[in-house]
Amino acid sequence: MNVMIDKEWLLKNLYEQNVRIVDCSFSLADPKKGRQEYEHHHIPGACYFNLEKDLSGEVSEHGGRHPLPDIEELIDKLELAGIDESTTVISYDQGEGAFAARFWWLLQYLGHEKVYVLDGGLKAWREGNYPVTAEVPDYKKTYFKPVVNHDLLASMEEVKSVVNEHKSNTILIDSREERRYLGLEEPIDKKAGRIPGAINKPWFDGLNAGYYHSAEIQKQRFSDIHPENEIIVYCGSGVTATPNFLALKAAGFEKVKLYLGSFSDWISYQENKIE
Repeated sequence: MNVMIDKEWLLKNLYEQNVRIVDCSFSLADPKKGRQEYEHHHIPGACYFNLEKDLSGEVSEHGGRHPLPDIEELIDKLELAGIDESTTVISYDQGEGAFAARFWWLLQYLGHEKVYVLDGGLKAWREGNYPVTAEVPDYKKTYFKPVVNHDLLASMEEVKSVVNEHKSNTILIDSREERRYLGLEEPIDKKAGRIPGAINKPWFDGLNAGYYHSAEIQKQRFSDIHPENEIIVYCGSGVTATPNFLALKAAGFEKVKLYLGSFSDWISYQENKIE
């Protein structure tokens, strides 16, 4: 599955009418920073989507720290950005990869097939001395007709059944760094540890300086998983698991789901076990 676009392709197609660019810059440490950076400079024609305001819903007792956004509200924002199901959409962030991948996953979930991530993000774009601007575009509103692909989303109940029934044909992948996976430290969530039975594939191992590794290298990363297995990826809050989702699809895995609530949702249920 082709999920990446390089900066050379984007430069060549920058002003094509049916190409829309989405800046997903964000900082978990400073939620205002992404918007500020966008207003200072971004790829020409890019609109802005904020992780917490646009790509996540309201935080409540369950659902995790970055729950699924209200779908109708997200669709309305896509329409205001001039995006419909025929638009070729390119998302990018500052080069971290996770925020652009979150947007990519959400559009995949809505059934949009022509969505890609800019490999290397804005960092790579600027290293190429390609144009940037502070001008905020204004697009004619479109009509976006979603075809929600429920097969891309795993619920807490589904994950729980995998854990309780020890389903050997379903693999849980914890995308966090090893120390959090092992429960040696937990800087964000209220409990430390992992969902029982999960294996560890840190999301950042799929990238090198903001660039995604090739499909062949991604296949090597996941070579211990049979292609016919069902795979559920998670992280702390459903953001940094999306680069692993993207990498798995690039490597040719078909049966991949995202547990969007992830570990922060899992531990919100007192009865759920932790390893």
